[in-house]
Amino acid sequence: MVIGDCNPDVLVLGDDVTPAFGQQEKLVDGISLVIGGSGSITAVAAARLGLRVALAAAIGDDPAGRFMLGQLAGEGVGTGAVAVREDAPTGMTVALSEGKDRAILTALGAMATLTAADVPVSLLTAARHVHVSSYFLLADSLGPGLAGLLGTARASGARTSLDTNWDPAERWGGEHLRAALAQTDLLLPNEAEALRLSGAAALPQALTALTAATAAGPGASGAGSGAGGPGPVIKLGARGALWAEGSRRYRAEPPPVTPADATGAGDCFNAGVIAGLLGGLDLGGAVALGCAAGAASTQAPGGTAGCPDLPTAQALARGVTVRPAAPGEAP
Repeated sequence: MVIGDCNPDVLVLGDDVTPAFGQQEKLVDGISLVIGGSGSITAVAAARLGLRVALAAAIGDDPAGRFMLGQLAGEGVGTGAVAVREDAPTGMTVALSEGKDRAILTALGAMATLTAADVPVSLLTAARHVHVSSYFLLADSLGPGLAGLLGTARASGARTSLDTNWDPAERWGGEHLRAALAQTDLLLPNEAEALRLSGAAALPQALTALTAATAAGPGASGAGSGAGGPGPVIKLGARGALWAEGSRRYRAEPPPVTPADATGAGDCFNAGVIAGLLGGLDLGGAVALGCAAGAASTQAPGGTAGCPDLPTAQALARGVTVRPAAPGEAP
């Protein structure tokens, strides 16, 4: 089960997609309407990897919302828990992509109305894994009840994971996030997010601090099946990922690729890690599968066009190097 954001992306591609104000018109290589929202992209990527997936999110009763419902259903993602609001528009994102980097403009709309009450308990207790995307976009509405949702899932035997994504308000914390992290088995930030969430100056220290904050840490609460579980896996983009297992730290290093568009690569990484763990892989093997899914996703524009199926991701994962990280290694 994925809990998070659901919105279309208006994807703008080109070598120079920086708008020129003063009513100047600039030509770009392409503009397309695609599946957006980290939650939706993760759900689609997980379905492509062979998982049965349900999404809990909030959309408006409008053409953009109906577009998302149709696209998700076409990918095999269950949308019965997607709440439709009559009084708010579907959120929208404009992603300006120059290949390796992108800028993102988002109007939250209905996505920021999702609350814990919108998430069916029956899905939480039936799921083997519950993943939460874009915490900071939903913090005001979902945040107060999120720890309870994750605790319910863990008490029913599910593993839990959280990708906060970027915090537009630059707050990077709060009591509701701390409570949710204590019920989170697997935290999946990127490098910049890990540094800000932890307040650390370097990744080794960030990994230590975030491990202590999650359900993997020694002082964490909760007694679900994931207690003492994986902890944080920090995404390093094209350089792979960094994580800890007990006192040892590890790196996954994928082979180089030339990206067409990096939109959704981190979300596909998340799906790969989850699929790997649910498929019985150890954490290193699951991270390798995540690296493969993330790398594959960059080969086509948009968050989902390049999502691989499981055999493709498994073949790519064989080219990912997993090794111990040197003490104090800061990629």
